[in-house]
Amino acid sequence: MPSRPALCAADGAPRSSPPRALRRAAAAALLTWTAGAGAAPADGAIDVLDATRADRRIEAANVELRRDGQPTLAAASDAQGRAALDPAALRDPAARLSIRKPGYAELLAQCPCDGRRYALSPALASLDGLRVVLGWDAPGVDLDAHLSYPGQHVYFQRPRGLEARLDLDAADHRRPETVTIARRRPGETYTYAVHDFGHRQRPEADALARSGARVYVYVGQSLVRTYAVPAQPGNVWTVFRIDGEGRFEEIDRIAASRASADALGAELARAPGQAAAAAAADGEDAVAANQRGEAAYRSGDLAAAIAAYQQAVELDPGYALAFSNLGLAYVRKGRAAEAIWTSRRAIALAKGPGAATIRAGAYYNIGKLYELDGQYERAMSNYLAAKREKPDKSYDEALQRVSGY
Repeated sequence: MPSRPALCAADGAPRSSPPRALRRAAAAALLTWTAGAGAAPADGAIDVLDATRADRRIEAANVELRRDGQPTLAAASDAQGRAALDPAALRDPAARLSIRKPGYAELLAQCPCDGRRYALSPALASLDGLRVVLGWDAPGVDLDAHLSYPGQHVYFQRPRGLEARLDLDAADHRRPETVTIARRRPGETYTYAVHDFGHRQRPEADALARSGARVYVYVGQSLVRTYAVPAQPGNVWTVFRIDGEGRFEEIDRIAASRASADALGAELARAPGQAAAAAAADGEDAVAANQRGEAAYRSGDLAAAIAAYQQAVELDPGYALAFSNLGLAYVRKGRAAEAIWTSRRAIALAKGPGAATIRAGAYYNIGKLYELDGQYERAMSNYLAAKREKPDKSYDEALQRVSGY
């Protein structure tokens, strides 16, 4: 594998070397990988990694395969982070993989998953924190994560921005590339994209589309969104945008660009904000998954309800009812950050005659969670938004309550 500093930028200039400490960390991580993890997992196995530390494999993670929401096989990862399960089961497209360990967000992935590596995200404490993990399957492909927001561009040459950072930089498919927003800045727009650096001078290439790239988005203790790279030629995959109120815009499209890695930040900021059309994926119907979630919620099994609702919104990202149900389950589970995220999705998706009522209730719930966290200014802004949508005595009482702080 060639070292990243030896590569050239789109304009032909050498790619700048990262700081010395970063180069040393990368070298140490490379030694760790080549010593025990250079090859793909054997048949019937997956590797479990830490999304923020290249040299850490996760031992004693609980790995489960589920069908129709019910566990069918289970194993624990060993000291090398490897979990062995039946190869045929791991290749079953109807199976769903769950990986859990205390202190980390649960990872959920649709199979086939035999021979893949999965990176767990350490839980985030901030109500406005966000972590994005990029992974891909194809050897010889060099993908980079880019986060663009006002005056800031976080990527391999600028690993730190205001309250955001590149935790882990990867030059090949053997480890993830991870970006963390420690605390989203109110009123600012964030755009996340994946750049095929290896084909920066061949924007018409389809290596990115064939890379098997996946993007996992984490909030609090939960995986809230998964994206699979679209089957489109081009070298820049603009995945999503977060608006000034924290609402996700599903862009999910590939385009061709000859911009250098450094110039890509400004290009992303100007990129059109057209949302991708919501479409149900192949496999289990989203309505059926939502119904399983409702049944589990009524029985008091919140973990099963959350897993089912998560699957429903993955199958159909525009399914407002499933997002609303997921938010209620998160509140019951005490997951404030996740409840805020799903409430914002409900606001963005609300349509029809009852849309104002849905938005007002969601804004109120967000305000209440910020109030409980002692963030009174943010609580007040959401209570005001609720009142603008639909006046209600409870909103007036909430505003009066937080105005005293």
